[in-house]
Amino acid sequence: MNDAAPRRIWLCADDYGLADGVNRAIRDLISRGRLNATSVMVVGPAIGRAEVAALQDAAANSPRCAIGLHATLTAPFRPLTMYFRPLDGGLFLPFPTMLRSGLLRRLDPGMIEDELLAQLAAFKELFGRAPDFVDGHQHAQLFPGVRDAFLRAVKDAAPGAWVRQGGRLKPVAKLLGAPKALVLDVLSAQFRKRAAIAEIPFNPAFAGAYDFSQQPDFGVLMRHFLDGLPEGGLVMCHPGFVDETLESLDPLTTQREAEHAFLASDRFPTLLAANKVTLS
Repeated sequence: MNDAAPRRIWLCADDYGLADGVNRAIRDLISRGRLNATSVMVVGPAIGRAEVAALQDAAANSPRCAIGLHATLTAPFRPLTMYFRPLDGGLFLPFPTMLRSGLLRRLDPGMIEDELLAQLAAFKELFGRAPDFVDGHQHAQLFPGVRDAFLRAVKDAAPGAWVRQGGRLKPVAKLLGAPKALVLDVLSAQFRKRAAIAEIPFNPAFAGAYDFSQQPDFGVLMRHFLDGLPEGGLVMCHPGFVDETLESLDPLTTQREAEHAFLASDRFPTLLAANKVTLS
């Protein structure tokens, strides 16, 4: 009989502040004890004092709920710093262009750092404190040309925060969504090395990447994500309710509702128990 203590992991909902429907879904799951982390987009259109207060109220009733900054450096969002470059029609560059620019060393680290410091300052203004952790929208924190500036900004403005890396503990594991996960494995290797040198803690393993366009069964995916995930590992998720704002800003729409439905269902705690995993 296996009486080992359950593994405590992070289940983090990204994109709080993206749209009202996303915010409502995340708060609902936090209040149910089905999430224990969410990261906030301070450049999103659905963030303000009321949304922050509602999130803080939901998190206050959770035994373990971290609130972090979802650092954003890709379109269709606008930077907080007036002089940020390069831009595309006043917006950050689209994800593929931003990644390519990073790989080709065409990004200005000083501008990246200043923008991230501005977003960290905006988080502090909204929440009255620094974030518990910092991650990145579309994993931008992992990009070459971004990661060093990202780590410097966190070290300076949120010295008590941990950061999110996107690599799996065992990259050869047969996980669904492998192509995207393999890219994150590669990008995360250097990120972890640099974070360790900077003495910034990070999650030991990551799961949650998959092809959203295929609309797979999220319960099946979650079973794979939990398989072998160590203590302190992190699963990324994107629950939400579809509304006009979400449809105008993000291609990930109805699959967010599928994620919310599974996480709110009785199937989810049963799956956690079967895998000896806890969020509390």
